[in-house]
Amino acid sequence: MKISKTNISGLLIVEPQVFRDDRGLFLETYQKERYAQLPLSGGFVQDNHSRSAPGVLRGLHFQVKQPQTQVVYVSHGSIFDVVVDVRFGSPTFGKWFGIELNGEEPKQLFMAPGLAHGFCVLEGSANVHYKVTEFYRPDDEGGLRWSDPDIGIVWPVSNPRLSPRDAEYPLLKDIPKSGLPIFK
Repeated sequence: MKISKTNISGLLIVEPQVFRDDRGLFLETYQKERYAQLPLSGGFVQDNHSRSAPGVLRGLHFQVKQPQTQVVYVSHGSIFDVVVDVRFGSPTFGKWFGIELNGEEPKQLFMAPGLAHGFCVLEGSANVHYKVTEFYRPDDEGGLRWSDPDIGIVWPVSNPRLSPRDAEYPLLKDIPKSGLPIFK
């Protein structure tokens, strides 16, 4: 397993070992002892799976009071995955990171608690998997507008398909401190 740092504190790219032959590929998407070596890797409690159609953009989402460590990967399709540091007091607050994740060249993003996450589908449909350390609580959810000009994410889509909720999220400058996770 290869681990690379990014420009955001607590955000890592994990490249698991992939075994390929003429039948396809095999990889371990999670192995407790190996992942225990990562910072903040404790106690995963829930696995999530989303399937999204072409042109869909989901996010940017985060949990406020009980933020989640997340491991995200794509088993089928291709996405542009984005993480924004929204942790109040973080040295990388307001910074973003983007990477293509796809089912052919498996990589994972390992996210510390308090980072906002979103993605857009690049082609076909995409299956995205999330392993998280806290249960989802709708009353603790926060969101950030995908097109916040102060953050300046360079998305590879100009007119994405959004849910009404994602389209209405506020800009980062308009979210009160009490509506953001705290950097620890």
